[in-house]
Amino acid sequence: MTKLAIVLFNLGGPDGPAAVRPFLFNLFRDPAIIQLPAIPRYLLAALISTTRAKASRANYAIMGGGSPLLPETRTQAAALEAELKRRRPDVEARTFVAMRYWKPFADETARDVATFAPDEIVLLPLYPQFSTTTTGSSAADWAKAYKGPGRSRTVCCYPTARGLAEAHANQIRKAWSDWVRPEYQATPGDVRLIFSAHGLPQQVVDGGDPYQAQIQATAAAVAALLPEFTDWRVSYQSRVGRLKWLEPSTETALREVAADKKGALVCPIAFVSEHVETLVELDVEYGELAQHLGVQPYLRSRTPGVQPAFIETLAQAALDSLGREGVAPYGPWRCPAGHGRCACWDRAEALGESAA
Repeated sequence: MTKLAIVLFNLGGPDGPAAVRPFLFNLFRDPAIIQLPAIPRYLLAALISTTRAKASRANYAIMGGGSPLLPETRTQAAALEAELKRRRPDVEARTFVAMRYWKPFADETARDVATFAPDEIVLLPLYPQFSTTTTGSSAADWAKAYKGPGRSRTVCCYPTARGLAEAHANQIRKAWSDWVRPEYQATPGDVRLIFSAHGLPQQVVDGGDPYQAQIQATAAAVAALLPEFTDWRVSYQSRVGRLKWLEPSTETALREVAADKKGALVCPIAFVSEHVETLVELDVEYGELAQHLGVQPYLRSRTPGVQPAFIETLAQAALDSLGREGVAPYGPWRCPAGHGRCACWDRAEALGESAA
């Protein structure tokens, strides 16, 4: 029986108050996040993690002191493993979780995978849209950590995969149906659908990172399944520092909604699990801003989680990749020319091929 290891990449999050500062330090020490030489990057990471620790602990306290990201990711991993076993009973499939900035780190997971001794390995990010700061960083970290057996390949992204779009669309419809009442006389046309994604410095995208293009593609794929929501746009949250970031910000998007006297339904388009950026930033911080601005209603759809459509997409992405090695996307997506930091373009250039 073939032994198949699926390694799920995710960001990670502190599991308690004492882990907040080291988590932040690990995050800002990553050269994919702070593009400085090692020594100034280390010093800046130490400064940022120290100055932001108190406020960050307060945010995590809202969620019980730590991030729910690891438990949610493990639940997704278990659901994926069950789906793989259902589809391919002839394969001994096992899922593993490798977090980038907090436990379980790649080196710990690498030891577990090596002990399993797989014949085949699929590196599968829980970042649907590729960025050098997420999938790129996680894949590089894994490459340094794993020295065990198995033929490996990477699913670099799946921004327009049908199951991902369906999962988001289902959650958006649920958020609306849970709120709407006959006495409100409201229709989906009374709200603006805001696809809120984690932001990036503009210079990262200008340098060829395909993240923004893929976010737009995911939002369009979801909107195509929701013809009743005719008014939608993409925005970006979680800005840090003084650099110019992708625009518009989610705050700006909410102010525009208020000016247009509409309601807002926010979809966390770049996230597949609940964590601090959804449960605190979107639900609490932007919820308070919406109330202050008089935006009614202010609704937020849940992340895909373990919805069958999403888990089935992950399973199909993993199984479809078994006939190849290297890096490739899953689903009907190829980064257009000009995105030189796309994993596929990097590989194509190395091979002297066209990414298309």
